[in-house]
Amino acid sequence: MAKPNYQYEKRQKDLAKKKKQDEKQEEKRQRKLDKESVPSDETPNQESPPEV
Repeated sequence: MAKPNYQYEKRQKDLAKKKKQDEKQEEKRQRKLDKESVPSDETPNQESPPEV
């Protein structure tokens, strides 16, 4: 009977973990970019008071 290849299983688990971490970091980057771009487009004149 063949013995289990634990190194292969560990490698696969580590690869899946790294992939998940990379996806999370990419999502964070996207949210940060979206957050930075939205306020500047929507509210350009909020800093100055309205003219009478």
